[in-house]
Amino acid sequence: MIFENAGEGIIHEQYRNSIRKEVFRKLIHICSAVIPLLLSFWYTPVIILLVTADVFYCISEFLRMKGINVPVISCVTQIAARKRDENHFVAGPVTLVAGIVMTALLWQPDPARIGIYALSFGDGLASLCGKLFGRINIPLTHGKTAAGSLTCFTAVFISSFAVCRNAFTSFVLAGTAMMIEVLPLGDFDNLIIPVVVGGLAQVLLP
Repeated sequence: MIFENAGEGIIHEQYRNSIRKEVFRKLIHICSAVIPLLLSFWYTPVIILLVTADVFYCISEFLRMKGINVPVISCVTQIAARKRDENHFVAGPVTLVAGIVMTALLWQPDPARIGIYALSFGDGLASLCGKLFGRINIPLTHGKTAAGSLTCFTAVFISSFAVCRNAFTSFVLAGTAMMIEVLPLGDFDNLIIPVVVGGLAQVLLP
Protein backbone atom coordinates (compact mmCIF):
# COMPACT_ATOMS: atom_id res chain seq x y z
CA MET A 1 0.00 0.00 0.00
CA ILE A 2 2.81 2.38 0.90
CA PHE A 3 4.61 1.62 -2.35
CA GLU A 4 1.38 2.11 -4.33
CA ASN A 5 0.81 5.52 -2.73
CA ALA A 6 4.43 6.48 -3.37
CA GLY A 7 4.10 5.43 -7.01
CA GLU A 8 0.92 7.48 -7.43
CA GLY A 9 2.65 10.45 -5.81
CA ILE A 10 5.54 10.23 -8.27
CA ILE A 11 3.14 10.00 -11.22
CA HIS A 12 1.15 13.01 -10.01
CA GLU A 13 4.33 15.02 -9.50
CA GLN A 14 5.55 14.14 -12.99
CA TYR A 15 2.18 15.23 -14.40
CA ARG A 16 2.29 18.52 -12.50
CA ASN A 17 5.83 19.11 -13.68
CA SER A 18 4.84 18.47 -17.32
CA ILE A 19 1.93 20.91 -16.96
CA ARG A 20 4.21 23.59 -15.48
CA LYS A 21 6.60 23.17 -18.40
CA GLU A 22 3.75 23.31 -20.91
CA VAL A 23 2.31 26.47 -19.33
CA PHE A 24 5.73 28.13 -19.42
CA ARG A 25 6.33 27.12 -23.05
CA LYS A 26 2.92 28.21 -24.25
CA LEU A 27 3.12 31.54 -22.43
CA ILE A 28 6.14 32.23 -24.65
CA HIS A 29 4.01 31.28 -27.67
CA ILE A 30 1.17 33.54 -26.60
CA CYS A 31 3.47 36.47 -25.82
CA SER A 32 4.62 36.37 -29.46
CA ALA A 33 1.20 37.84 -30.33
CA VAL A 34 2.63 41.28 -29.51
CA ILE A 35 5.11 41.03 -32.40
CA PRO A 36 2.68 42.18 -35.15
CA LEU A 37 2.10 45.37 -33.18
CA LEU A 38 5.84 45.94 -32.83
CA LEU A 39 6.31 45.25 -36.55
CA SER A 40 3.77 47.93 -37.41
CA PHE A 41 5.98 50.54 -35.70
CA TRP A 42 9.53 49.25 -36.15
CA TYR A 43 9.44 46.64 -38.91
CA THR A 44 13.12 46.39 -39.86
CA PRO A 45 14.57 46.72 -36.33
CA VAL A 46 12.19 44.05 -35.02
CA ILE A 47 13.08 41.63 -37.83
CA ILE A 48 16.80 42.20 -37.20
CA LEU A 49 16.30 41.73 -33.45
CA LEU A 50 14.37 38.48 -33.96
CA VAL A 51 16.99 37.03 -36.32
CA THR A 52 19.79 38.08 -33.96
CA ALA A 53 17.98 36.48 -31.02
CA ASP A 54 17.54 33.25 -33.00
CA VAL A 55 21.23 33.10 -33.89
CA PHE A 56 22.25 33.85 -30.30
CA TYR A 57 19.89 31.15 -29.03
CA CYS A 58 21.37 28.58 -31.44
CA ILE A 59 24.87 29.41 -30.21
CA SER A 60 23.78 29.10 -26.59
CA GLU A 61 22.16 25.73 -27.30
CA PHE A 62 25.28 24.36 -28.96
CA LEU A 63 27.27 25.53 -25.94
CA ARG A 64 24.75 23.96 -23.56
CA MET A 65 25.07 20.66 -25.41
CA LYS A 66 28.80 20.84 -24.70
CA GLY A 67 28.17 21.49 -21.00
CA ILE A 68 28.65 25.28 -21.12
CA ASN A 69 25.60 27.10 -19.77
CA VAL A 70 24.79 30.62 -20.97
CA PRO A 71 23.20 32.68 -18.16
CA VAL A 72 19.42 33.08 -18.37
CA ILE A 73 18.99 31.41 -21.79
CA SER A 74 20.22 27.96 -20.76
CA CYS A 75 18.17 28.19 -17.56
CA VAL A 76 14.99 29.11 -19.47
CA THR A 77 15.63 26.30 -21.97
CA GLN A 78 16.00 23.72 -19.20
CA ILE A 79 12.80 24.90 -17.54
CA ALA A 80 10.82 24.72 -20.78
CA ALA A 81 12.36 21.54 -22.23
CA ARG A 82 10.00 18.58 -22.65
CA LYS A 83 10.84 14.93 -22.04
CA ARG A 84 11.59 14.39 -25.74
CA ASP A 85 14.03 17.34 -25.66
CA GLU A 86 16.27 15.93 -22.93
CA ASN A 87 19.91 15.71 -24.06
CA HIS A 88 18.93 17.17 -27.44
CA PHE A 89 19.05 20.55 -29.14
CA VAL A 90 15.77 22.27 -28.16
CA ALA A 91 14.51 23.49 -31.52
CA GLY A 92 11.16 24.95 -30.46
CA PRO A 93 12.34 28.56 -29.94
CA VAL A 94 14.27 28.47 -33.24
CA THR A 95 11.28 27.35 -35.30
CA LEU A 96 8.98 29.74 -33.39
CA VAL A 97 11.05 32.79 -34.28
CA ALA A 98 11.79 31.52 -37.80
CA GLY A 99 8.07 31.02 -38.46
CA ILE A 100 7.27 34.54 -37.30
CA VAL A 101 10.07 36.11 -39.36
CA MET A 102 9.20 34.16 -42.52
CA THR A 103 5.53 35.09 -42.18
CA ALA A 104 6.35 38.78 -41.69
CA LEU A 105 8.70 38.80 -44.69
CA LEU A 106 6.47 36.83 -47.07
CA TRP A 107 3.03 38.32 -46.54
CA GLN A 108 1.36 41.69 -46.28
CA PRO A 109 0.70 43.13 -42.78
CA ASP A 110 -2.86 41.84 -42.19
CA PRO A 111 -2.27 38.30 -43.55
CA ALA A 112 1.02 38.16 -41.64
CA ARG A 113 -0.77 39.26 -38.48
CA ILE A 114 -3.35 36.51 -38.94
CA GLY A 115 -0.62 33.91 -39.49
CA ILE A 116 1.33 34.97 -36.41
CA TYR A 117 -1.85 35.02 -34.31
CA ALA A 118 -2.62 31.49 -35.52
CA LEU A 119 0.75 30.41 -34.17
CA SER A 120 0.49 32.42 -30.95
CA PHE A 121 -3.07 31.62 -29.94
CA GLY A 122 -4.05 28.57 -32.01
CA ASP A 123 -0.97 26.43 -31.56
CA GLY A 124 -0.17 27.96 -28.19
CA LEU A 125 -3.52 27.21 -26.56
CA ALA A 126 -4.13 23.89 -28.36
CA SER A 127 -1.32 22.02 -26.65
CA LEU A 128 -2.07 23.51 -23.25
CA CYS A 129 -5.80 22.76 -23.36
CA GLY A 130 -5.08 19.33 -24.78
CA LYS A 131 -2.91 18.47 -21.80
CA LEU A 132 -5.33 19.93 -19.27
CA PHE A 133 -8.67 18.82 -20.68
CA GLY A 134 -7.93 16.33 -23.45
CA ARG A 135 -9.60 12.97 -22.93
CA ILE A 136 -10.15 11.81 -26.51
CA ASN A 137 -6.97 11.13 -28.48
CA ILE A 138 -7.00 11.48 -32.26
CA PRO A 139 -5.54 8.35 -33.92
CA LEU A 140 -2.19 8.57 -35.73
CA THR A 141 -1.36 12.02 -34.33
CA HIS A 142 1.13 11.09 -31.59
CA GLY A 143 -1.15 12.10 -28.72
CA LYS A 144 -3.06 15.08 -30.17
CA THR A 145 -6.52 15.44 -28.62
CA ALA A 146 -9.95 16.54 -29.79
CA ALA A 147 -9.97 19.22 -27.08
CA GLY A 148 -6.69 20.65 -28.32
CA SER A 149 -7.82 20.68 -31.95
CA LEU A 150 -11.13 22.38 -31.11
CA THR A 151 -9.25 24.94 -29.04
CA CYS A 152 -6.95 25.63 -31.98
CA PHE A 153 -9.92 26.12 -34.31
CA THR A 154 -11.71 28.45 -31.91
CA ALA A 155 -8.64 30.54 -31.13
CA VAL A 156 -7.69 30.98 -34.80
CA PHE A 157 -11.28 31.77 -35.80
CA ILE A 158 -11.57 34.50 -33.16
CA SER A 159 -8.13 36.01 -33.81
CA SER A 160 -8.62 35.91 -37.61
CA PHE A 161 -12.06 37.49 -37.36
CA ALA A 162 -10.62 40.25 -35.17
CA VAL A 163 -8.34 41.17 -38.09
CA CYS A 164 -10.43 40.52 -41.25
CA ARG A 165 -14.03 40.80 -39.94
CA ASN A 166 -15.12 38.03 -42.31
CA ALA A 167 -16.71 34.93 -40.77
CA PHE A 168 -16.29 32.67 -43.81
CA THR A 169 -12.62 33.57 -44.29
CA SER A 170 -12.00 33.12 -40.58
CA PHE A 171 -13.71 29.72 -40.69
CA VAL A 172 -11.49 28.54 -43.58
CA LEU A 173 -8.34 29.83 -41.90
CA ALA A 174 -9.28 28.22 -38.58
CA GLY A 175 -10.00 24.89 -40.27
CA THR A 176 -6.69 25.01 -42.08
CA ALA A 177 -4.77 25.80 -38.89
CA MET A 178 -6.54 22.98 -37.06
CA MET A 179 -5.69 20.45 -39.79
CA ILE A 180 -2.02 21.46 -39.68
CA GLU A 181 -1.89 21.48 -35.89
CA VAL A 182 -3.26 17.95 -35.63
CA LEU A 183 -0.43 16.56 -37.77
CA PRO A 184 2.52 15.03 -35.83
CA LEU A 185 5.00 17.68 -37.03
CA GLY A 186 6.86 18.24 -33.78
CA ASP A 187 8.39 21.71 -33.57
CA PHE A 188 8.02 22.26 -37.32
CA ASP A 189 4.39 23.28 -36.84
CA ASN A 190 5.85 26.58 -35.62
CA LEU A 191 7.08 27.13 -39.17
CA ILE A 192 4.20 25.70 -41.16
CA ILE A 193 1.17 27.11 -39.32
CA PRO A 194 1.95 30.85 -39.60
CA VAL A 195 3.36 30.67 -43.12
CA VAL A 196 0.49 28.60 -44.56
CA VAL A 197 -2.30 30.40 -42.68
CA GLY A 198 -0.79 33.79 -43.53
CA GLY A 199 -0.41 32.83 -47.19
CA LEU A 200 -3.97 31.57 -47.38
CA ALA A 201 -5.19 34.76 -45.71
CA GLN A 202 -3.37 36.81 -48.34
CA VAL A 203 -5.20 34.86 -51.06
CA LEU A 204 -8.63 35.13 -49.40
CA LEU A 205 -8.56 38.71 -48.16
CA PRO A 206 -9.78 41.36 -50.61
